[in-house]
Amino acid sequence: MGKKFVRRGAMLAAAFLAMQAIVAHATAATAASPGMFGVRETVEQVDLSPDGKHVVYVTPGKGRNSYAMVAELGSNAAPRTVLHSSGDPERISWCRFAGNTRLVCKIGWVTEQDGLLIPFTRLLTLGIDGSAPASLGQKQSTYDARLRQFDGAILDWLPGEDGMVLMARNYVPEAGNIGTNIVRNADGLGIDRIDLHTLRTKRIEQADARADFFITDGRGEVRIKGYQTSDNGQLTGRWIHHFRMPGSREWRPFSIWNRESEGMWPLDVDTASNSAYVLRKLDGRLALYRVKLDNTLATELVYSNPRVDVDGVVRAGHGSGVIGVTYAEEKRHVAYFDSSYQALATSLGQALPDLPMIDFVAADADAGKLLIHAGSDADPGRYYVFDRNRRKLDEILLARPALEHAPLAAVRPVAYPARDGTRVPGYLTLPPGKQDARGLPGIVLPHGGPSARDEWGFDWLAQFLAHRGYAVLQPNYRGSAGFGDDWQQENGFRGWRTSVGDINDGGRWLRDQGVAPDRLAILGWSYGGYAALQSGSIEPGLFKAIVAIAPVTDLALLKRDASGYTSQQLVASMVGSGAHVVEGSPLRNAGRIEAPVLLFHGTRDLNVSVQHSHRMDRELRAAGKSSELVVFEGLEHSLADSEARTRMLERIDAFLGAHTGS
Repeated sequence: MGKKFVRRGAMLAAAFLAMQAIVAHATAATAASPGMFGVRETVEQVDLSPDGKHVVYVTPGKGRNSYAMVAELGSNAAPRTVLHSSGDPERISWCRFAGNTRLVCKIGWVTEQDGLLIPFTRLLTLGIDGSAPASLGQKQSTYDARLRQFDGAILDWLPGEDGMVLMARNYVPEAGNIGTNIVRNADGLGIDRIDLHTLRTKRIEQADARADFFITDGRGEVRIKGYQTSDNGQLTGRWIHHFRMPGSREWRPFSIWNRESEGMWPLDVDTASNSAYVLRKLDGRLALYRVKLDNTLATELVYSNPRVDVDGVVRAGHGSGVIGVTYAEEKRHVAYFDSSYQALATSLGQALPDLPMIDFVAADADAGKLLIHAGSDADPGRYYVFDRNRRKLDEILLARPALEHAPLAAVRPVAYPARDGTRVPGYLTLPPGKQDARGLPGIVLPHGGPSARDEWGFDWLAQFLAHRGYAVLQPNYRGSAGFGDDWQQENGFRGWRTSVGDINDGGRWLRDQGVAPDRLAILGWSYGGYAALQSGSIEPGLFKAIVAIAPVTDLALLKRDASGYTSQQLVASMVGSGAHVVEGSPLRNAGRIEAPVLLFHGTRDLNVSVQHSHRMDRELRAAGKSSELVVFEGLEHSLADSEARTRMLERIDAFLGAHTGS
């Protein structure tokens, strides 16, 4: 079947990229390697219209600018800019079709108020030509009783009802002496049916001050709601869920979920079987179950994996329902429930043999046209539209055109022994064309989180380092998520000795295998930056250079950073108390670090305060150590600025070269 597809190459991609007043800086950057990798991916998010005639996608501009573009499929006309954000501070998160002529877009930003960094998001609707933009959230009042950080969320895109959506709206009551008898009293998350053409609204659910989210059946009926419990204004990590019988307005108890990920977490509602898909633990790993939404709450196992957690369900587009379940072993897999999608995925894999990572991103109203992303470890990806009726596959967009002709490296799953004999999984990326090389400079690149994991696929930072000649090891150390309770253990802060020990064992493995016998460095972002610094304090001679991007440096400071937020108790519990808070803080052990340190941090980092890097830099310098700190004004944790990322890569390249002799 796959061999019979008609492929038209990059015909549409060429038309789309003709607009490169926006992304010309990416393709022009091919003369300088850091610029090739530092530029953000050209397609940050994409969607297909219900009639299959248009796509909308979010693409970066110069620096931290972002643009929402609409392009007509089958046309050589340049894409139209419908929305722009400067990134200072607002950014476009995504845009999706709500009918053939209306879009809904989400923008977000972080601002400082009373010494706290506060995140905000807003939902907008506008025409596919950029006309008639309007806010979908509650209008702000001078007398609002609290900050309205979030507008809410689109619950249901109501396929077949052009320009209609079901929105969970965040309602803030008015308070104080407002001098009128007309006072807004609605408080909490309510549900409204909105006509995006006229902005006329019909209330479906009254505001509920306790509700945090709702789930519909995909056809406009609200079936599940959930809320996180609190204690004196502090979140507890314990979630309560309720459900409704078909056609009923009565909420009934459904499930509980706690911060240890025990209980049931609802993901989606399957109308045909009147049931909910949920995540629930089986033998210490998350598995997918189906639970009847009736008096029995009868539960059946749908899918489990004996090695790793199930981490989600897969949909093909608006209202498509669940078509499969996803999990990641050495590589990511999808177990399809729908045999037609399984057959199609197999055929596409045959048609695109060099791009084995096939994802169904979106579909038109009758699923006759599918928007597909295909990529690999050495290809950041391409977007296609597949016409199922005409059996035609059109390539329309490149994820990273600046890297189209750059030599990229293969990523190999590996496992190495930790000091106690445990096999630690990870990924090894060697420079392009040097898949069996020895005697290279090496870099251990631990992931962030720590409740996260690395996966097989394209990674711009690892690829840049491999492109510059380094062997790059990405360890999924104990404390990583996705491998079940026994692997995640306490977490990478409470159990830092195990986590950082596994990371350092990865460096020794690179050395002992002869891949990188004597020129090792370590580089990490967020928790990875913490691990890089902590590794230097407990084994000062292992790495010749340390790069830490947005790192946690002091566990006590991490707890204090949460002061004033509703997550304060959760953070305190995650970090814990005891000797490990001092012993496991690089800031408290800076004098033990011998390797030179290079730090990067953004001033609007909500995840990890910039004070972590400022204090680490001062402490290292006071101890007579080599330290340099680069601060990016106005940037958040991800440093989503092409120019800033390029400058960072340039500085990393020079720093590592100077200290590893590469």
